[in-house]
Amino acid sequence: MLRPDQIQDCIRRSAKKMQEMRDLISSYGSALVAFSGGVDSTLVLKVASEQLGPKVLALTAVSPSLPVDEERAAHELATGMGIEHVTVDSSELSNPQYAQNPSNRCYFCKTELYDLCGQKRAELGLAVGMEGFNADDLRDYRPGQKAAREHGIRSPLAQVGLTKDEVRSWSFALGLPNWDKPQMPCLASRIPYGTEVTRERLTQIGAAEADLRNLGLRTFRVRYHGGIARIEVSEEEYEKFTSREFGRRVVAAVKSRGFQFAVLDLEPFRSGRLNEAAGILPD
Repeated sequence: MLRPDQIQDCIRRSAKKMQEMRDLISSYGSALVAFSGGVDSTLVLKVASEQLGPKVLALTAVSPSLPVDEERAAHELATGMGIEHVTVDSSELSNPQYAQNPSNRCYFCKTELYDLCGQKRAELGLAVGMEGFNADDLRDYRPGQKAAREHGIRSPLAQVGLTKDEVRSWSFALGLPNWDKPQMPCLASRIPYGTEVTRERLTQIGAAEADLRNLGLRTFRVRYHGGIARIEVSEEEYEKFTSREFGRRVVAAVKSRGFQFAVLDLEPFRSGRLNEAAGILPD
C-alpha cells in the first residue's frame, strides 16, 4: 500500500508523463479501450473519457477465465465514469493452443481479445484500440504484448513510461475507487504451464478465491495442483493464519470447492512466481 507521501512524490515526479499521455490520447480523436476493470485499464479509460468525451468505448471480454465479480466491477466502473460499456463473449478455451497451457498462453488469449476489439472498433468507426500495459510490464515476460503489437493496439501508459506506483498514485488523485486494488490476472494464471486449462478448473479456482475473499483475504492466489490448492498470500496477511479458527474456515471453503487439500505456501505471494518456477525470464 502506498503511503500519502509516496503518492504525492509519484504524482510530482510523473506530472510530465501524465500530460504526455493526455496529449497522446487526445490526438487519437476516438478510441476503444480493452477494459478489464483493473487499475491500469481504468486509468487509461478515465483519461480517455476526459480527453475524448463520448468518443470512447469500454469493451470487456467475458469468458470462464474472468471471475464473475470482475465483470460486474468493470461495468460499474465504466458506467460510473459515464462511459458506454459493452461485453463480448471470448472463446479462447476453444483454441487448443490456449487450452494446452503453454508458457505463451497469454498470447493466444490476447489475440482473441484484440480480434474482438478490432471487430467492434471497425463496426463503430473508432480510430484506435488501447489497453493498460504499464512501463513495469515491459520488464516482465508478457506474451500478450506481442499480440498487442500485431493488432496495432496502443499502450499509452507504457509509451509515456508510467510505472505501476505512478498509475496507482494518479488513480488515487483522480478519485478512482480501485486505485489500490490488488492485481487480478485471469484465472488461468493459477494453473501451472503444461496443465490443461478447462472450464471446470477455472470455475473451481474462481469459486475458491471468491470464498477466501469473503473470509477477508485480499492479496492472494489459489494455485491449482490437481487435488491440492496451494494458497499464496501477501506477507502482511500471514498473521490471519495464526488463528486456528480462520485456518479451519479456509480449509472448509477450499474443500467445499472440490479440492482434497488446502496448503499454505510459506513464501509470500508476488507477481511472476509462475514464470520463475518455469524458468522463464523477461524478453
